Amino acid sequence: MVGPYIEGCKWNHEGFYLDESDPKVLFVKMPMVWFRPCKVSEFSKAKTYDCPIYKTSVRKGTLMTTGHSTNFVLKLRIPTKEDASHWILRGVAILCSLDD
Repeated sequence: MVGPYIEGCKWNHEGFYLDESDPKVLFVKMPMVWFRPCKVSEFSKAKTYDCPIYKTSVRKGTLMTTGHSTNFVLKLRIPTKEDASHWILRGVAILCSLDD
């Protein structure tokens, strides 16, 4: 299946932030993201979670000279009402595709 999907939580479409998963739902379709360049001083002061994005649900790969895995894409700042540690403990990540 082609993503992106979010694992460990869900996207709240009404409030535009990360929210708790529904019971027994592992993966949720993630909405499209608009990458807009801006200055750090223009970043929102709202709570965010630096969510890792992986190519597949296997969160490992060959270590490159940059120190990142070949499966790792980038981190995405996502709005949240919880502290980042809340989502870290749940292992929240965005996946570009699921293993079939």
